[in-house]
Amino acid sequence: MRTATLSLLFAAVLGLASPAAQAADPPKGLWLTTDFPSATARPGEITTVRVKLQNAGLPPEVVSLSVTGVPQGWKVDLLGGGQPVTSAMPGSNESVSLNLRVEAPAKAAPGSYPIVIQAKTAGATTELPMTLGIGGEVAAKLSMKVKLPELRGTPKSTFDYTFTVSNDSGKDAIVRFGADMQKGFTATFTEAYGANELSSIPIEAGQSKEIKVAIKLPRDIAAGSYPARIRAEADGASAQTQVTLLVQGTPTLRLAGKDGRLSAEAQAGSASQLALVLSNDGTAAAEEIELSGTVPQNWKIEFNPKTVDKLGPGEKKDVVATLTPFNKALAGDYQSTLRASTKGDSVSSDFRITVATSTLWGITGVGIIAVALLVLVGAVARFGRR
Repeated sequence: MRTATLSLLFAAVLGLASPAAQAADPPKGLWLTTDFPSATARPGEITTVRVKLQNAGLPPEVVSLSVTGVPQGWKVDLLGGGQPVTSAMPGSNESVSLNLRVEAPAKAAPGSYPIVIQAKTAGATTELPMTLGIGGEVAAKLSMKVKLPELRGTPKSTFDYTFTVSNDSGKDAIVRFGADMQKGFTATFTEAYGANELSSIPIEAGQSKEIKVAIKLPRDIAAGSYPARIRAEADGASAQTQVTLLVQGTPTLRLAGKDGRLSAEAQAGSASQLALVLSNDGTAAAEEIELSGTVPQNWKIEFNPKTVDKLGPGEKKDVVATLTPFNKALAGDYQSTLRASTKGDSVSSDFRITVATSTLWGITGVGIIAVALLVLVGAVARFGRR
């Protein structure tokens, strides 16, 4: 008996709580909405306001659209998909985006002008009151924001900065770009996801665009921190942002003859020494420098030293290359390429090697020719008497 009584009491409580606990069904109908029911129009220019036609739970049907209360001399249109429209058909629980385009006459007097946008079906009508104001023109204004204002690299690097430039003024603008930098630096502007170089770009009122600037440095720039100022300018407005280039030092190797010459003489089959100077003209030490060379076939080349552990900025090191031409090399000029390589840099120099044949080979050649002549003369004398 007690259990039955508790069950009845629990059911009664649930019955009382259910109406309050259940959420009310969403209202059905047709609505016109906008984020900005009051907008400012500029005399002689076109102003656009976004409007939404919402169908909440009604069957799809044609909705007639109109605008009333338009001041004399003004041109007002409702646009759908970029074209003037007089009707729309939003699906059930769906919406259609519209644009109210307003063109005020050039001599429109300052003040507030009420208009009404109306949406009507066979069984429902909804209205959206709006106010169009004619006032002073919004001052031209630009703003800039860079994503990564500080980048690190070497003199061989390209420093790419991406920034957003916004046209916060009341009308479209042609925005020009420039950069104030260290002498010898170069800056190239492109759209963030494009490759075409540009010096200016149109930006609509209230819109933003992403721009990329690529800054290149001269190869002989010293290590250090270098500021650069990026500018955006339009008629009556300007904005700027600063970026920083953190330039790391880098080695720059140079390999040449000790007296500056790029030629030498050698004897076929004999080792000849070529005095070289290895120098580091860069802004950072070069480490573990390896020397190598490319010589004609059957030639030999050796370096002393073969490797250089470290060469600081501005330092020089004497190196000797020992060349041994092929012992049967013909007399003449030959090219050999000598190289020095380190992490981050390498250099090569072409040397002209003039080879002379050995004196012994010359004497031997003369002897062979003499013997051949004696044999020829003897043969003529012997067979000539017959």
